[in-house]
Amino acid sequence: MPKLSMATTEATLVEWLVADGATVTDGQPLYLVETDKVETEVPGGVAGVIHCTGEPGVIYPVGAEVGSIDTPD
Repeated sequence: MPKLSMATTEATLVEWLVADGATVTDGQPLYLVETDKVETEVPGGVAGVIHCTGEPGVIYPVGAEVGSIDTPD
């Protein structure tokens, strides 16, 4: 879960924008998060195959892992 502002300590994972196991590109929006002030798309930082582990509707603390991307060798 990314830190969206200086005051953000947690955010709700609203929905995944990609399917588990999908191939994603660097910078592609992966999921939506919501804080008390804003709803934001979160992009990936690398290309590869995504594994979505976070559940929509759950509040996660900043820094929590909600998914991972396996990069090609």
